[in-house]
Amino acid sequence: MEKRGDSRQKAIEAAERLFRTQGYAATGLTEILEVSGAPKGSFYFHFPGGKRELARAVLDAYGARIEAGIRALAARHDGDLAGFVRALCKAAAKDMEATDWTFGCAAQNLANELAPGDGEFAAALAEIFAGWIAAIAEGIKARHPSRAAAERRATAILAALEGARTLARSARSGAAFDAVIDLVLTGQRA
Repeated sequence: MEKRGDSRQKAIEAAERLFRTQGYAATGLTEILEVSGAPKGSFYFHFPGGKRELARAVLDAYGARIEAGIRALAARHDGDLAGFVRALCKAAAKDMEATDWTFGCAAQNLANELAPGDGEFAAALAEIFAGWIAAIAEGIKARHPSRAAAERRATAILAALEGARTLARSARSGAAFDAVIDLVLTGQRA
């Protein structure tokens, strides 16, 4: 017998996979239900706001998981800028390669599709990205004169990583992540 929370979690996981591979607009509710195995009644019990509410749950779970991963890498490479940046970029490349270059970033896909016309989603995405920037800044702070300088560099690193994801999906290669490593570490003592 399936527990109530199981169908909710399955719907979130299925929607994340679909949003990462094909985006929000191209993912229909019927497809989410088929992939998750969740009954329609159960879906609306957990997500009375429908697909939009599910997208917010996906964003919250995905955002927290990515931030925790970045923070773990920062802690593991405490004070080692080169090691942290390499690990961050290699982890993103490995994630994509494991899915045959089909998985993009759920937050990036949702930002491209929902943020322009939806202030609530734009604010939620801004908060998620700010958390990721803060986590990256934590990993590079030893090489920067101030928190503000580290956050500015972290913003550039995140922007480069998000762009690298797009290029990697197209080229089906991790070369763009290697280019980010080179760019970030240029002028830095490794």
